[in-house]
Amino acid sequence: MNGELASVIGWVLVILDFAIRIAALIIVPRDRKPTAAMAWLLAIFLIPFVGIILFLVIGNSKLPKKRRAKQDELDRMIADRAKSIDLVDDRSTWPDWFASLVRQNQQLGALPAVGGNSATLIGDYTTSIDAMAAEIDTATRFVHVEFFIVSFDATTKGFFAAMERAVQRGVTVRLLADYVASKKAVASTETFAELDRIGVTWSWMLPVRPLKGEYQRPDLRNHRKLVVVDGLVGFMGSQNLIDRSYNTPKNLKRGLQWQELMTRVTGPIVAATNAVFISDWYLETDELLGDDANVRAVDIPADTSADAVVCQVVPSGPGYAGENNLRQFLTLVTSAQRKVIITSPYFVPDEAMMYAITSACERGLDVQLFVSEIGDQGSVWHAQRSYYGPLLRAGVQIWLYPAPYILHSKHLSIDEDVAVIGSSNMDIRSFALNSEVTLLVRGLPFVDQMRAVEQGYRDAGRRLTLEEWEKEPASATFLDGVARLTSALQ
Repeated sequence: MNGELASVIGWVLVILDFAIRIAALIIVPRDRKPTAAMAWLLAIFLIPFVGIILFLVIGNSKLPKKRRAKQDELDRMIADRAKSIDLVDDRSTWPDWFASLVRQNQQLGALPAVGGNSATLIGDYTTSIDAMAAEIDTATRFVHVEFFIVSFDATTKGFFAAMERAVQRGVTVRLLADYVASKKAVASTETFAELDRIGVTWSWMLPVRPLKGEYQRPDLRNHRKLVVVDGLVGFMGSQNLIDRSYNTPKNLKRGLQWQELMTRVTGPIVAATNAVFISDWYLETDELLGDDANVRAVDIPADTSADAVVCQVVPSGPGYAGENNLRQFLTLVTSAQRKVIITSPYFVPDEAMMYAITSACERGLDVQLFVSEIGDQGSVWHAQRSYYGPLLRAGVQIWLYPAPYILHSKHLSIDEDVAVIGSSNMDIRSFALNSEVTLLVRGLPFVDQMRAVEQGYRDAGRRLTLEEWEKEPASATFLDGVARLTSALQ
């Protein structure tokens, strides 16, 4: 009898395994990139039961339908208001490809390009936090703060103190923090208790609390970093609101320090930066902020100097139908005529981006990539390394920023006068799974600043050669290849 029961169970498992494989062939490739579909199918075929559980948990790369509908509603509102705004007085000087890119960005993300802006880069970690705190000290109406990671520590206490002083002056201070990332940070409980104590109005972004009816794919995160003060001054870039070491025991043991790049902006573009915050606030709280938390682009003083730049804010993420940042990056790389310089801490491009980058080399362009010499996330670092060989053979210059620093800056510049800076990495996660925001800038003065930053990376680091790379041990490149396969799971 026991033998018959075991036989029946065995046949049931075989049939179930076969059914899972057939169902996977039907379901997995639907509306999914071939590389991602193949990675999922490989996982399901090699480890059927574990693979299918993983697919059910993280296989859907879109946010819930209700949330996407709210994003569409916001985009229609923004697009309707943008129809009457034309704050660019030198559009005739734009090359055709740039005008097309601006139209594409507005079509995907709703926000228009505007002129009359000033943008200044800040590359020192403490200086950046101090600059944001100093600006908060000037606030008279509102302060909007949005970060992937928020932490109250020795490095950020001045920022928290500035928020407290603003609240005491009667200024409304609102803060958004990513739920998973900020919850995982050291002393998270103390951080949000401090926000409550000083009177900041705050909310989680993308909370994962199934018992409260709040759930989506748990690794869909809001990765944006921005600050807006009175709608007149804004900050955007790569830096989180936390100590440079992130305060974790493993980072402290390795002596890791994050190297960031932020930009301070003034001019009409700040209204667009604020629109991103207002959108996220509405998505998380169902509160649509009014005039007391807003400012119209036409009412913001414009920079009329020769150094003024054209800017466009580009939001992206799983709440949008298209991969906004990926499309923007592809357009920039394929439109470049002389130079492409990419800085990304996590460089795991899809096939389209790899073809664009290597094709730029074939066209005779100067193509450079800045990455960290070491990694803080093993799987991502190994996946990134798997691209070094093809890139070096194509002619890309790869520059390694030295340990113990993690080059966390995220920017792309082409030719002499166009650049992008923001929160988006050059990887599949930032293209499809994270909510990101970038700033597109056209203006020689801004790109000159970025060129100086890039030269600083060269001076601090070293260039990786093909000869050196080909001496890598087989064990390391094997891990790189495996990590590359798993990176496509989205």
